[in-house]
Amino acid sequence: MAELHVGLGKNSYTILIENGLRHRLPEEIKNIYSGKKIAIITDHNVNAHYGSQLEEGLQAAGYETLVVALPAGEQTKDFQMLPQIYDQLLDFQLTRSELIIALGGGVIGDLAGFAAASFLRGVPFIQIPTSLLAQVDSSIGGKVGVDLARGKNLVGAFYQPKKVFIDPEMLNTLSDHFFRDGLGEVIKYGCIKDAEFFSFLQTLHTREEMMAHIERILYTCCDIKRRVVEEDEKDTGERMLLNFGHTIAHALETYTNYAKYSHGEAVAIGMVAITRLAEKKGFTKPGTAAAIEAMAKQVGLPTELHIEEIDLDSLLAIMTLDKKNLDDHLKVILLKEIGISYVQDETIAFFDELENM
Repeated sequence: MAELHVGLGKNSYTILIENGLRHRLPEEIKNIYSGKKIAIITDHNVNAHYGSQLEEGLQAAGYETLVVALPAGEQTKDFQMLPQIYDQLLDFQLTRSELIIALGGGVIGDLAGFAAASFLRGVPFIQIPTSLLAQVDSSIGGKVGVDLARGKNLVGAFYQPKKVFIDPEMLNTLSDHFFRDGLGEVIKYGCIKDAEFFSFLQTLHTREEMMAHIERILYTCCDIKRRVVEEDEKDTGERMLLNFGHTIAHALETYTNYAKYSHGEAVAIGMVAITRLAEKKGFTKPGTAAAIEAMAKQVGLPTELHIEEIDLDSLLAIMTLDKKNLDDHLKVILLKEIGISYVQDETIAFFDELENM
């Protein structure tokens, strides 16, 4: 068992990482919550694997439960989904002193977290991430939100969970596609903060090899994110480094209506594309983009933007709506080399050369 403490004053919490943790979640929840009602927000896929076990365990522990099971996929993380969730919480008569559990991947974590942050002006919530992407990234740090038609994560809040419970064994029910998806964020952590970790990842070629070292992978990623979030909870400086590759990725996801690329795939493409641009401009050590590209390909992630299939002006217009666009300047995250990242002010013109890549 590994435990990490996220030190954010009154918003502090712990991350628990343990194989088989799902089997004793009710007793863990009893340690931190003494109320009567718990609403579990999940998706249909995760619910089929873990919903009944969690609900029955909580009921046996004396809780009254509600399960809100939603369609799987990024399209569910939509502003229009919120009234449906609020209605079910109202019917359940959930109060501000009770509890919401986000049981699922990044979409459910973000959506359920924002529902928790906004319902009755804030209901406590717990993250139980079930995908690799959620376990290494989105369940930690309190960024919750939903998508609008014009862009990803444009409505949201900073709302920290009361605890994060990570059971690596839950990854065994992930499809290969969604396991690879999470590796986009795993690679990102090596790129921005830990060259030694990146080198370690280069020695792993299969899912089986990754799973043999999964606790180290999860702990390293969570620890990097913990340190960054403690430094900059509200995303005004150091925390922006976590968005390496995301300016292009989010625009690409929006441009393709979340139908062509999963988040981790888009991040892999975004990391390679922005590093190629940065190398051309002399900001990044030559060969860095090639190293990221090789690592992504090694685990089966796409790396090419295929700019010939994209209307660049439309893509750039989406980027201008990015949350990292402050005072007409985009906060662009670049690498000096693998393991060393920094934030640079640029205009949208920085990306004009994508056309020539």
